[in-house]
Amino acid sequence: MSIIEKAAGKIGAGAPRPAPQGGNSDSSHDASLIENALNRQRSGHAAPFVATPVEPMFNAPGADDVLEGNSQVQSINLARLRRMGVVAPDAEKSQVAEEFRIIKRPLIANAFGQGTARVKNGNLIMITSSLPGEGKSFCAINLAISMAMEMDRTVLLIDADVAKPRIPEYLGIHADKGLLDVLQDKDLKLSDVLIRTDIAKLTVLPAGRTYKRATELLASAAMTRLVEDIGNRYPDRIILFDSPPLLATSEASVLATHMGQIVMVVEAEKTSQEAVREALSHIQSCEVVGMLLNKTTPTPGADYYYGYYGSYGK
Repeated sequence: MSIIEKAAGKIGAGAPRPAPQGGNSDSSHDASLIENALNRQRSGHAAPFVATPVEPMFNAPGADDVLEGNSQVQSINLARLRRMGVVAPDAEKSQVAEEFRIIKRPLIANAFGQGTARVKNGNLIMITSSLPGEGKSFCAINLAISMAMEMDRTVLLIDADVAKPRIPEYLGIHADKGLLDVLQDKDLKLSDVLIRTDIAKLTVLPAGRTYKRATELLASAAMTRLVEDIGNRYPDRIILFDSPPLLATSEASVLATHMGQIVMVVEAEKTSQEAVREALSHIQSCEVVGMLLNKTTPTPGADYYYGYYGSYGK
């Protein structure tokens, strides 16, 4: 049984169950549907991944270089990150760090053609989920920090959950204007709202102030130009979008049209397969979709991927 099939068996299940015996059972059929959805990618791309990196966290809530910003560097509390279970650059080797290394490898390979065919716009990666509370922001932050630890990559983390932005709060940095302000105000430069952090290769773009027509802004020509600019100006950069849940708002479906890759976070033993299938139907425009199974419980003889577990994450 593949890792994806094992993960599919946990979606919407109240407890672990034996693998299906034969191909005609409902469980086998559901696993096949999800695996087919996750494998919608061209021949030669790195295989989709399934992993379960969970740790209790989030208990409290130059001038022309468009991705560097010109504001003062803001410090991220690394000790707080470690307490929350987030990957920290100065931390000793940990299981959560190893798991996110596993998760980022196929994403980086697809983005830059490392041993596989390069995915168009593969450096534009959206992290989303079907429903709120599945842990997408936890995974987005961990991926961003883990990728920023690469020797030859830099990362821009965009808080695109414009209805409920949380990234600055979780990182402990101050944010005022951001993405929506740049899209709404043609005189505002992107470099004016970017936040450089003291994690050397990590820059943050906050969501900005709330606008009633946020969905229209994300679907505008200005958004298309912005995404193309940040995606193409620095081809060695990875741009991660912490997206709204797919079934909670319409913004995520709009964002998906710009993406080269999507990471779909699924809460194990809670999110139903029906919700996952419906959410996947909203992101059919993206060829490469990977599932990240979150909040699993340990089972005897579980794979290494299932070894790190907890019960929190927003």
